[in-house]
Amino acid sequence: MSFDYNSLIPVMPEIVLLCAASIVLVLDLFLKDHQRILSYSFAQLGLLATLLAVGMTGNSETQVVFDGSYIRDPMSDLLKISLLIISIGMFVYAKEFLKRRDLFKGEFLTLGMFAILGMMIMVSSASFLTLYLGLELLALCMYALVAFDQESNDGPEAAMKYFVLGALASGILLYGISMIYGATGALDFATVNQAISAGGLDQIVLVFGLVFLVIGIAFKFGAVPFHMWVPDVYHGAPTAVTMFVGSVPKIAAFALAMRILVDGLGALHTDWQGMLTILAVLSMAIGNVIAIAQSNIKRMLAYSTISHVGFIFLGILAGTHEGYTAAMFYTIVYAIMALGAFGMIAIMSNKGFEADQLDDLKGLNQRNPWFAGMMMLLMFSMAGVPPTVGFFAKLFVLDAVISINMVWLAIVAVAFSVIGAFYYIRVVKIMYFDKPEDEAPFVAGTDTKIIFSINGLTVLALGLFPTALMSVCTTAIG
Repeated sequence: MSFDYNSLIPVMPEIVLLCAASIVLVLDLFLKDHQRILSYSFAQLGLLATLLAVGMTGNSETQVVFDGSYIRDPMSDLLKISLLIISIGMFVYAKEFLKRRDLFKGEFLTLGMFAILGMMIMVSSASFLTLYLGLELLALCMYALVAFDQESNDGPEAAMKYFVLGALASGILLYGISMIYGATGALDFATVNQAISAGGLDQIVLVFGLVFLVIGIAFKFGAVPFHMWVPDVYHGAPTAVTMFVGSVPKIAAFALAMRILVDGLGALHTDWQGMLTILAVLSMAIGNVIAIAQSNIKRMLAYSTISHVGFIFLGILAGTHEGYTAAMFYTIVYAIMALGAFGMIAIMSNKGFEADQLDDLKGLNQRNPWFAGMMMLLMFSMAGVPPTVGFFAKLFVLDAVISINMVWLAIVAVAFSVIGAFYYIRVVKIMYFDKPEDEAPFVAGTDTKIIFSINGLTVLALGLFPTALMSVCTTAIG
């Protein structure tokens, strides 16, 4: 058999990122602490080169290579572009935060880049095997990043919880994959879907395998009742890592759900729709209600994440083109909002001081009116207040749910959204109407100021012109 070098063209973005991460890994060995900015620069250049490679290799056609293990299609292109852009912003926010704590090391950059590589593999996986490899690459990097600050008391504990529960979830997911393989005799999603559609398979084995797969997906999203790791990891990890965990991986988790449930198990839609319905309602209920009681903003945003996952599930369970499009739109928008919210915490934090309490935001408007305005836009968008993009993200999902005659589910979602608006608006009230406990202005680099400003204005611009992103998502899903 002769190897076809043309099959390497669709995977060029992954090859570029792998080479860049390896260069950063080796380069960092020869640099001293004050030269670490070179590693950072090479990492950012590597992400930009990968982004360029995605743009050059992307087109409207679907390409499947490596014996059905890898797929490059418009959906994978859009998700990769989104996670790369957000990752570039994440590294900018993280740079100053890590510098203030003497944690600005090449290990963070290398682990982050390999985690992004794992997410890109997940996004383009066309078989259970490729998907699992990408998922484990992402997970192993995340475990190490959460425990990155060795002097922290909370970090190693959170990493251990994350590792134990993550290993359990990976085992459950792998067991589900083995059951689906045992029933269908295939690992690639296209063949699995064809075998299920053809019928004649053991339905008990299929349904049991589906249950295990949905549990694995729910854990990676952080959906109730598999959310136990989310608050502890968000709280215990350094803010730079929390920002990473809370934003970009949600895009990869969306791809995980789409590849498994839609591409592979689309014929079992009736079965997994009911499961996602239960997960969505529980996530919106528990996430929004418990978030109200939090005084730590990182834990508040953790429970907020759980509630947003419920909305993403609403779009997926609709099982329609409009539902999948709305879920993708919501996922990308949420990643942008979470990046900005955690970025604000990173900006305000100093050496020996983690600005992770709600009281730390008191009087932010008096300390820096511009940053307060950007944070207000982000909070309003998370609450779903027009004209920010969060309003349209929720609206599109609700429209998809109503279109399949599940009006009761839309009413439940609206009710919990109203409850959730309380703790977002509480943050705005604290910033504008409470007196600051520390009136000293906080310092941020020019690049950080620019990225945060773009971050805040993006949620407003996408809210004023939502069809720009929505049309791209529609084309990608189509």
